[in-house]
Parts: sequence; structure tokens; C-alpha cells
Amino acid sequence: MRARKSRPGTSSMPTTRVKRAAPAKPAARRNTLPARLSPGMACDTAFRIIARRHLDAVIAQHDGTCRGDPDALHQIRIALTHLRTSIRFFSPMVDDTERPNVWAELKWLNGQLGMVRDLDVAIERVVAESGEELAVVAELQHWNEKRAESHRLLARALRSARYRRLVEQTSTWIESGPWSTRRSKETIRLRRRTLADHATERLAEWETTLLKKARKLKKLGVEKRHKLRLLNKRMTYSIESLSDLFADGAAAKQKSVLKHLRKAQRSLGQLNDDARGQALAASLDGAGLDAGRRFLDRKREKKLLRTAARAYQKLDKAKPFRSSDLAPRSEPEV
Repeated sequence: MRARKSRPGTSSMPTTRVKRAAPAKPAARRNTLPARLSPGMACDTAFRIIARRHLDAVIAQHDGTCRGDPDALHQIRIALTHLRTSIRFFSPMVDDTERPNVWAELKWLNGQLGMVRDLDVAIERVVAESGEELAVVAELQHWNEKRAESHRLLARALRSARYRRLVEQTSTWIESGPWSTRRSKETIRLRRRTLADHATERLAEWETTLLKKARKLKKLGVEKRHKLRLLNKRMTYSIESLSDLFADGAAAKQKSVLKHLRKAQRSLGQLNDDARGQALAASLDGAGLDAGRRFLDRKREKKLLRTAARAYQKLDKAKPFRSSDLAPRSEPEV
């Protein structure tokens, strides 16, 4: 059978056939949790609800990602980032002896997913800015070969015993890790603290840090701009994870804040994609020089920076979240 050729100006997203292994399953869950978050809920319960949601979302996109579905890959990365953000959000409550290992394994998985996603984004950029010229066909061949190789490695990782252990160990840690049973006064206080109080304090802290760094946006280099993007993402994903708490007038405020954060996130994300695309192009034998030029656009860079800066200025004028935004009349829950 002859392989189907890609048309000029289009990218092929090859799939990889690998031997199927038993799917990873979360550890057995002893606790029956409420379906929704509430302001008076204890932080240990809230963490389990949020972290379980995002771990389940990672598992749900596993098979599609193994098949090479770009959308599944995008969704699994979002779910994984949400999960990692929830761990940061509930620190120091969950900072126990097992957390470093859980974090290291989640970081490993993120790295496996990141290379293929970066290539997908770069290929889309090459296709979008190319015509039907023959030179592009040869250039895309280099990109697609690199993408196929990276996907083979990713599929192997997702079918590995290491990935299955990651899911099982993370699930067990969320359910009953050492963080949940430590008996010092401080750890008990952190677990029993209401979600509204913790969320208000954490969001205010992260917003202050984000806006302070954003004021220097136009002077930041690629690496520091990338770190700003990560701070922006943490803030965005945390507010999204707390969506159960916002109602009536607070929901409008939540949507306004998210609008500014997402606008900045899109601009910073495109700048990061350009930097990653340029680096990937440099690594492609025979196509690096010409391909790299596609990701160098000073005019585009200035426009994206202006858009992000305006979004942060509007965010800075918005009032920070307060406990009263999170329906304080709710009674505390266990």
C-alpha cells in the first residue's frame, strides 16, 4: 500500500501504532465527596474535589493523545496544568514528604507532552503563512518527520509502566497522602480552613505578584516573559477551578477578570510559541535557517506586547477578589 502524500500547504499529524497496555486507573477512592465546591468547605475536601477533576480529565484524554489527535493532546496538557496549579494553590497544606516525587512525575509527563504540542503549533504556523510553493513541501517534510518521531516517543511514554504508576500514585496521594493525616496544629488548621478564606488570600497574593512583574513586560527577555506567562496561567486556571463559588454579581466580576487574564495569556502564549518555533526550526537539519525566519517578526512582537500590557492595565484597575465575592453566608462544611 502506498502512503498517502500530504498536499502542499497542509500538515499531516501521523499516528503511531503501539502495543496496547492496560489503561492506567486512579486508586480506589474511599471518600465520597460533594459534587460542587462551596465557600465554607474545608480546604482538604476542596483540594480533593479539584485535583480529582483534573486527574480524571488527564485520564480521559489519554487514548486520543496516544492515537495522535492534536485536540486530545491540547486538552490533556490543559488538564495536567490545571492539576499542577491546584497543587500549588493549596500549598503549603499539601507540602508533605511525597509531594516532591508526585511533582517530579507530573513535570516529566508535561515535558513528554510539550515537545509534540510545540511541533503541532509550529507546523500550523508554517502552513498558515505559506502558499503552495514547492519549497514549503520540503520544509513541511522536515517538520512532520520530527513530529512523527516525537509522537512515537510520547505514545511509548503514555503506554509505559511509569505513566500507570504516576496515575495510581497521584490518585493515592490526593486521596490519602501524608498531608491529610499530619497532626501538628498548623497542618490541622490549614486543612480545616474554609475554601473562601484560603482562595481570597491566595488569589490576592498571586495577583499582586503578577501585576508587579507585568509592569516591566516590555523590558523582559524571553525567559522572564515565559515565567510571567506561567504566573498568568496559574491565576487563570485557579479562578476557573473555583467557578462553583461565583454566583450573581460575583460571576460578572469573575468573567471580567478572566477576560483580561485570557487576553494577556493569548498574547504571551503566541510570543512563547514564536520563540519555541524558532528554537525548533534551528534544530531541523536542512530547514532550520529558512524556517526560523517565519518566527521572527518584530512588528508582530510589539503588537502582542501592547495587547498584553493593556490587558494588565485593565486588570490592575479591577478590584481584587474579596471573601464577600464567594457567598460568605454559606455554613462551614467538613
